[in-house]
Amino acid sequence: MARVKPPAKKRRLAKANKEKKAVPTWVIVRTDGKVRTNPKRRRNWRTGKIKP
Repeated sequence: MARVKPPAKKRRLAKANKEKKAVPTWVIVRTDGKVRTNPKRRRNWRTGKIKP
C-alpha cells in the first residue's frame, strides 16, 4: 500500500481498526452468551479489502 494514503481511505482504515474490538462482557451477559464474537472482526488484512 502507498505510504501516502488518500485521507478518505485513511479514515476508513481507522474506522475498521476501531470496529475490530472484542465484544464487551456486559453484552455477553445481557444476551445470555448468544453474542460472543464480533462479526466485523472477520476481515483479514490480506483477503478482505476495504473500499479504495
